[in-house]
Amino acid sequence: MFLRFTSRTNADGRVVRYVALAHNHRVDGKIKPDVLMNLGRVDQVDVAGLRRLAASINKHFGDGDALTDAVEVGAAAGVAPLEVVDARTTGAIWLLDQLWHRLEVGAAVRAATDARRFTTNMERVLFALVANRATAPMSKLSAAEWAREDAAIPGLSTMDEDHAYRAMDLLVDADTQGRVQESVFFAVANLLNLEVDLLFFDTTSTYFERDDEEDGQDAFRRFGHSKDHRPDLPQIVIGLAVTREGIPVRCWCWPGNSNDQQVLAEVRDDMRDWKLGRVITVVDRGFSSAENLAYLRRAGGHYIAGMRMRDGNPLVEIVLSRQGRYQQVRDNLRVKEVRLEATDVRFVVCHNPEQAQRDRQQRDDAIARIQAELARIGEQRARDAQRPGGDKTRQRNEAAHVRAECALRDHPTLGRWLTQQANGRLKINTGKVKAEARLDGKYLIATSDPHISTEDVALGYKNLLEAERGFRDLKSTLLLRPVFHRLEHRIRAHVLICWLALLLTRVAERGTSLSWRNINRQLGRITQVTLAGPAGTVAQTTPLNPEQKAIYQALSAQPPARVTAFNPT
Repeated sequence: MFLRFTSRTNADGRVVRYVALAHNHRVDGKIKPDVLMNLGRVDQVDVAGLRRLAASINKHFGDGDALTDAVEVGAAAGVAPLEVVDARTTGAIWLLDQLWHRLEVGAAVRAATDARRFTTNMERVLFALVANRATAPMSKLSAAEWAREDAAIPGLSTMDEDHAYRAMDLLVDADTQGRVQESVFFAVANLLNLEVDLLFFDTTSTYFERDDEEDGQDAFRRFGHSKDHRPDLPQIVIGLAVTREGIPVRCWCWPGNSNDQQVLAEVRDDMRDWKLGRVITVVDRGFSSAENLAYLRRAGGHYIAGMRMRDGNPLVEIVLSRQGRYQQVRDNLRVKEVRLEATDVRFVVCHNPEQAQRDRQQRDDAIARIQAELARIGEQRARDAQRPGGDKTRQRNEAAHVRAECALRDHPTLGRWLTQQANGRLKINTGKVKAEARLDGKYLIATSDPHISTEDVALGYKNLLEAERGFRDLKSTLLLRPVFHRLEHRIRAHVLICWLALLLTRVAERGTSLSWRNINRQLGRITQVTLAGPAGTVAQTTPLNPEQKAIYQALSAQPPARVTAFNPT
């Protein structure tokens, strides 16, 4: 029940408004008002009192044919009755969709699947999976419900779990030989004017919650060296190449027992097929075998590689023994170049004074712990020596001392500073301590490029942290784990979806100088609300605050329109 207002224009041109007590009811699915009582002219009655009366009647006696409180309040206020029928998040999804089209990801997928016919737009389904991974990562089943009920996905009206799995299969088929990744990368490179003279490559692993590995020659989930410190679970190995700006270029997946030394040749061949021109590949110490470094120089390529300093390589010993003056590059970085006559490879010794102090302090603390433990064992042995030789307490104590020494020798951080004497007793390895003191705060880099400066070699190698940051974001922000899939092609599709989400978020971060966490939080407050009334339904977006407008402007993206859809009755 509500007040209904009407107006009439007299012969002299004056407009007179009238008020009546009305009641809504549905006829054939449409809302029809019934006038219960005419109350007279508005200027002759207490309109506020009448509104309170109508509200009181509805409150105490109820109105079975009435709509909702929101509709009645709108009708009582003299406006068309409106009801909120839906509300969906749209801000971050709208931004990701514009980046998706600008980077031509959808075009690359459609180009590979044009010959197939589907009742649902698979490209839109794939975007929904990527947007879900970037904004609210969850399983594919939950992502389908999220896209159907909670999110406003442009161009996607419905989605279920079968659509999600079908889109994943299409993505893997379309990315044969890295076609999707190649087209996306060149679109990004042209859009952002990326410098691809340095490419940083590293690997990580992700495990599966199962007790045993797969069987067979082509098994994918295998036991291997776990970089997540879970050697008890089967895993896969993931490779990632990024630019110096942190933009992911390409990703790879290998069986869990793959070795870092074995995969670099495949990476080099795949990137050479893209014909990027002069590229210097930056790799960590795990890829610096002689065979790998020689392979990176094929077809005119070059590398910047970290060198192992503690494996007894005589070449490294010669480089470290050379005298020379350090050049200050940054407050915490000094570099010294060393050239050897027998090779055209340039070596750069880097020294971090702050890290040297931390290394020294950690070593001193470890030595102090070892000395205290050895002194305790020695004092107890001296006391037990005064007991008779056949005393059972002495025998039990000796067994306890041996166990304590074994635990100290096998300790993951303290055991490296110990050596075992001929009589079985432990002592501090003073030669090891002196050798490690020479390496405090130092690391060694080798490069085959004759033109790049020493400073650029050191700073370029430090930028390898961008690949590690990409892995951290994949596992923390985008929740690469847990992986709910069993089939190899679905696992590869899951990694590709995470890679696409990382690409879009990195582009957004680079354009706004904000972290994706902050961007997602700000834009996540933008909601698309659907209102229904007698005239039809309208979808309206909540107003943007200055911070949200600044994000869209920084990325040259058009913000969502205030009214996105209107469907008249």
